[in-house]
Amino acid sequence: MIRLHATRKLFEKLPVDKDGKLSATERTAWIYEKPTLDINPLSGWHGHLVTLQRRQCLLMAHDATRFPLVLPALTKPDFAELNDRFTDTFMNTLLKCGANELHLETADKYLRPLQVDTECNRSVQGTLNRMKDEFEHQLYFDRLNVAEMTGYNAGAWLADTPRTVKGKDYLWPNKEMLTLLSRLGSGG
Repeated sequence: MIRLHATRKLFEKLPVDKDGKLSATERTAWIYEKPTLDINPLSGWHGHLVTLQRRQCLLMAHDATRFPLVLPALTKPDFAELNDRFTDTFMNTLLKCGANELHLETADKYLRPLQVDTECNRSVQGTLNRMKDEFEHQLYFDRLNVAEMTGYNAGAWLADTPRTVKGKDYLWPNKEMLTLLSRLGSGG
């Protein structure tokens, strides 16, 4: 499973069972057929539901790398298909960040269904709040319509911005995620 630590607002929108899992759908059945992993290095994401241009948008950040995902203009069916939306956005944002075949194959190897809880880390939440402000500024400055975008470019743009992690120096999310995938792909 891939742990998603959701804000209360996001958690209440998700149709999860008592274990925090979304139901398998036609689009996501393949991900449920993968074997379980004891330790999944892609696990550990924080999700924050925000309203931009009167649309619900989900901002996500990987805890260790701060790699961002932007899922704009979500509707009720999108919340039920969050596993599919997460996978699609993650893989396409990686592509926009310059991922090669090894990175994508490694990412696919570790993709699993989301398991949602409400445990949150204040440092990652701070990153998400800053990402929201930066994304909102980009929408305004570039005169973008959030309902007409996929979020891949916005995620790649946010990934190319240095982030702080409590107790560490600055890190570049795109470089950190690609390094993680390279290390996992080479068996190191």
